[in-house]
Amino acid sequence: MPKVFLLIVLIWPVAAALLLHFVRGKAARALALGASLIELALVVAMTTQFVPNSQVQFELNYPWLESAGINFHIGVDGLSLLLVLLTAFLVPLILLASFRHDYENPSAFYALVLFMQTGLLGVFVALDAFVFYFFWEVALIPIYFLAGVWGGERRVPVTLKFFIYTVVGSLFMLAGFVYLYYMTGANGAVRSSDLDAFYNLNLSAAEQSWVFLLIFAAFAVKMPIFPLHSWQPDTYTEAPTPATMLLSGIMLKMGIYGTMRWVLPVLPKGVSIWADYVMVLAVIGIIYGAIIAIRQRDMKRLVAFSSLSHVGLMIAGMFSLTAVGLQGTTIQMLAHGVNVVGLFFIIDIIQRRTGTRQIPELGGLTRATPLLSVTFLVLVLGTVALPLTNGFVGEFLLLMGVFQYNAWLGAVAGLTIIFGAVYLLRMFQRVMLGPDTSFSALIKDLTASELAVLVPLIVLVFWIGLFPGTFLHLSEPAINKLLVLINR
Repeated sequence: MPKVFLLIVLIWPVAAALLLHFVRGKAARALALGASLIELALVVAMTTQFVPNSQVQFELNYPWLESAGINFHIGVDGLSLLLVLLTAFLVPLILLASFRHDYENPSAFYALVLFMQTGLLGVFVALDAFVFYFFWEVALIPIYFLAGVWGGERRVPVTLKFFIYTVVGSLFMLAGFVYLYYMTGANGAVRSSDLDAFYNLNLSAAEQSWVFLLIFAAFAVKMPIFPLHSWQPDTYTEAPTPATMLLSGIMLKMGIYGTMRWVLPVLPKGVSIWADYVMVLAVIGIIYGAIIAIRQRDMKRLVAFSSLSHVGLMIAGMFSLTAVGLQGTTIQMLAHGVNVVGLFFIIDIIQRRTGTRQIPELGGLTRATPLLSVTFLVLVLGTVALPLTNGFVGEFLLLMGVFQYNAWLGAVAGLTIIFGAVYLLRMFQRVMLGPDTSFSALIKDLTASELAVLVPLIVLVFWIGLFPGTFLHLSEPAINKLLVLINR
């Protein structure tokens, strides 16, 4: 397969986004969905040609600012390929889920979704620091408008808060990248912003310590990690459901992936200095997010805090710096993306049919909605890590990694499974199985288009749970290479 194939995968969504400005109404929906399905087909074709090893494949490396040593350098290994697959898989489902709403100016709405897809893909395939930063910012712009224009009543202050958090964090990351870039030119060498050049730097522990803080700041906000999380629940709640799906299903993975790619192997001494602090904050986030989720009455906010708790476990597993912890983080990124997108879609379905997502106002919905009940339950069980579902594989590996790092932290982190069962199963019980309400007999079951969104997600819940080797086999060589770089 020609090297330019990855470039086609990268620019196809933004090309389709530009075409959307020439169509209106339902034609915009059809074009956006068609473009996203073509993108999925391209990514699947690329995956079939991928050889599971530690080498970067489909690599392109062209001069961008040649005099400054900055190249347009992109490529994929097993780690980045899984996230490219996740993005290409979820975007068509998110677009299809949005068809139930009549958004004002749909051409702009769907164009922003596709434009954001290019930004997300660029982050996952970038092998040059400034290319990575460019796509990092490109992914931010569409979500700002999606949430700020089509969001809820409090969309303006909430979106502004999110924007300030992410932009400030991004500026810290840029400062760290600039410092690393200049250090590649030490002793008369040619400066370069290439990832391999960063790997070959020989910085002191003190230098790596404060550069770690600069770069990790941006990733910590995006994941987010406690206490930099305050933008998340409000943004998830106020943003339109497709934007919430993009934020939770894919965009937060940018921070986790960025840490694995641009922090752990580039600044191993800095990581060793700060790892204990990050682990403690991650475990605090696990417990804090779960406790706040238990107290929520709004289903959307409950899932938002649930996401904070589950991301805390991913961060802890990642900073255990073990093979099982890093593999657990990788597989859990996929599982979390599938589950959280499905849960937000289920909540959107219930809200559209009943006019509310307040748990105390709902009950007895399962009587008239067997299909909705089954799909809802499967996604809940996947999220609470029931064996044979996708969440179990990731959480098992993550907890193994945290236990290897510190048994006490592992024991506390393990509470996420108990807490998750409490707030998610209780939400399901009250909404679907609770006392009958005025909605019990009137609510309609899933339509064919809604099943078209949920069935692929359910398939992935069981595929990842039953055959995790399909995905772990792809990422294992890349993870082993990361460990060699971290421990060098």
